[in-house]
Amino acid sequence: MKDDPAALGRVITALRADVLCVQEAPRFWRWRDRRVRLAASGGMSVVAGRRLGGVAVLTGPAVRPLHGRGRLLRFFPGLEQRAVAVAVVEYGGHRVAVGSVHLDLEPSARLFHARQALALLGKVAERFDALPVLAGDINEEAGEPAWRLLTERLRDCYPLAPRGDGRTFPARGPRARIDAIFAAPEARVLSCGETGADPDDLRLATDHLPVVAELALPGRRG
Repeated sequence: MKDDPAALGRVITALRADVLCVQEAPRFWRWRDRRVRLAASGGMSVVAGRRLGGVAVLTGPAVRPLHGRGRLLRFFPGLEQRAVAVAVVEYGGHRVAVGSVHLDLEPSARLFHARQALALLGKVAERFDALPVLAGDINEEAGEPAWRLLTERLRDCYPLAPRGDGRTFPARGPRARIDAIFAAPEARVLSCGETGADPDDLRLATDHLPVVAELALPGRRG
């Protein structure tokens, strides 16, 4: 919210997402109120996240939140504190455990946190009999170590049903795909990639472009 909050609200509204994973959410002065205002600007609610780590999961009115929590990841001296926010949502009998993560710029910490986030998400998914989905700023591109680790358990949604060129950073002239959504193999990816938001709003809202995935989920009951 250090760029144009009004443009950010319009982008969130244009996404029409049932679940939104946020990185670099407010962490300092009146951080709870600011996150609530951010969610409300797009007709959503805050379900998971904590102050440190700057990640959150927001949900829209079409889904029912069952669980929400923020967990700190291992602290590495000299580096920023990282975290994962996990929410479990239900819609029409489908349950999904959604994690939001922002991995470090330092390669060894990034790999460690990717492994830790996967484990924490997996425990919550198992507890609620839900399909895991992890989304975030990976701070590296496909084929690098943390990305390879994530795709050992989950599938990178973009290559399965790409929409647009996939590049997400920087927003004003994207050159790299460092933001992604990874989903359980049971989920069928209908589309993944760019959004229908106004291009000017996307450039004004923040420094990364959002990624949207549409998933078809198998029934988890009966």
